[in-house]
Amino acid sequence: MNVTQDLSFIALITNAHLIVQLIMALLLAVSIISWTYIFKKLFDVRGARKQTIEFEKTFWAGGNLHALHASAGSNRANSGALARIFEAGMGEYIKGKQAAASSRDMNMGDVLDGARRAMRAAFQREMDALEAHLAFLASVGSVSPYIGLLGTVWGIMNAFRGLANVQQATLSAVAPGIAEALIATAIGLFAAIPAVVAYNRFSHDIDRLAIRFESFVEEFSNILQRQSR
Repeated sequence: MNVTQDLSFIALITNAHLIVQLIMALLLAVSIISWTYIFKKLFDVRGARKQTIEFEKTFWAGGNLHALHASAGSNRANSGALARIFEAGMGEYIKGKQAAASSRDMNMGDVLDGARRAMRAAFQREMDALEAHLAFLASVGSVSPYIGLLGTVWGIMNAFRGLANVQQATLSAVAPGIAEALIATAIGLFAAIPAVVAYNRFSHDIDRLAIRFESFVEEFSNILQRQSR
């Protein structure tokens, strides 16, 4: 009974060496932050995909571009990434067209180039927002097992140092020290595995959204080019 109590999960953590406890606390804090970013990113990516699909349906329905631009500009925060890219390009096109009408030095080629650059800049801003915290998840996935392994090595080292003062080493004497050391590796894997899975999944979803955004920029540029003739 005493051995079972000594080898309980809570007892192993509370009886672990201070360095091992600090490593466990660090890994638990990293895991909590990682899960927070995972859930936040899950809602962000799902929302971006839904908003993109809705805007594509509205855009390709053949409505008035000026009316769509006014609608996207009036609600930029909730209109979605693709709508903001369109709003940036259409707004620059309208301003450039007005400037070209009042200036002989500016032609429609310059107007189209300005609209394309505005959409590319908006595209980069949206991608930066979607990719936020992905680097943290990648770091957690790659570093956490090694941090846990550090705690394990330190704990095992202290367990064997404790055996130096024992005349007869037995499994019951070394088992608690090794068990508490291995918990650090387990916690490291607990933090790393979800972070790696989430990073790979979100990277794939964001890459697919990026392809849709880039395709829209090219298609909308062609539409503006046809309208400027």
